[in-house]
Amino acid sequence: MSLPQDTQLHPELVEKLHQLSEKYAAMGQDMTSYLDGLLQADYLTYWDYVHLETLLSLQNPRTAYPDELIFITYHQITELYFKLVKHEITQIGYHPALTAHFFTERMERINRYFAILEQSFAIMVEGMDKDQFLKFRMALLPSSGFQSVQFRHIEIMATHFRNLLSPSAPIPTNAPLDQLYEFIYWKQGATELATQQKTLTLKQFEKKYGDSLVRLATEYQSRNLYACWLGLAEKGEQTDALARQLRDFDQRVNVRWKLSHLRSAVRYLHKTPEAVAATGGTNWQRYLPPVEQQRFFFPDLWTPEERQNWGRSAG
Repeated sequence: MSLPQDTQLHPELVEKLHQLSEKYAAMGQDMTSYLDGLLQADYLTYWDYVHLETLLSLQNPRTAYPDELIFITYHQITELYFKLVKHEITQIGYHPALTAHFFTERMERINRYFAILEQSFAIMVEGMDKDQFLKFRMALLPSSGFQSVQFRHIEIMATHFRNLLSPSAPIPTNAPLDQLYEFIYWKQGATELATQQKTLTLKQFEKKYGDSLVRLATEYQSRNLYACWLGLAEKGEQTDALARQLRDFDQRVNVRWKLSHLRSAVRYLHKTPEAVAATGGTNWQRYLPPVEQQRFFFPDLWTPEERQNWGRSAG
């Protein structure tokens, strides 16, 4: 690209124009046409960039109770943080030459996201009127936070699939993933207490996401966080800093996050002399307590004593 001799442009701008010209030429494109388009384009605004009007239109309460807006907005914010967590795990799992340094940095980000989520749960535990909640929740049946597929994605992307199975289930040694999925632990939390049959909440969830969850488990057999950690360990490249971040993540997801849910359930759903069934019929009394689940993403990073006391302390 050549410019008129009398054109007075800063040398840095001229250099950038040359670089742009080379970029578009390499793609068989004419840079001038793209510059014409840039001349016609309007300035980018904040509201257009974040799609503000669209974002604010997504909160659609089902009742007239004011605090339902808090409930739905909080859950949407949570799902956005889950999206960021998955984004970081994907970078780790698909890194072409994973290092402990990169792994550790991304785990720090993930733990930061979950730290915000833990702290934000006060919005649910203390920030809603109990009477309003107990009324508007009946309009939400059979939906439940149990149906958050992104949280299930995070679990599957975090560890070997067998670490997510119910320890009491009769699991065949060489069973394929689609068979193992039938024994995944979270199904225990969505069974009717009286009949031991699947709740509608679980049936809906499996119909929509069951096949895709098995595909994700297949995709992440060798890419999950635990597999990536073991890969570095085999090469002698694991570090104490990374181990600390992984332990922190394990505690945050499998202990503190679930204890936060448990406190919320106790506040809103416990009723003397009997507990009110959770939304969708989930058995939250047995499903939420970490000490009942004994779930570990990275079993090698915990001592037998720590495993025995799992969930008894949120520290």
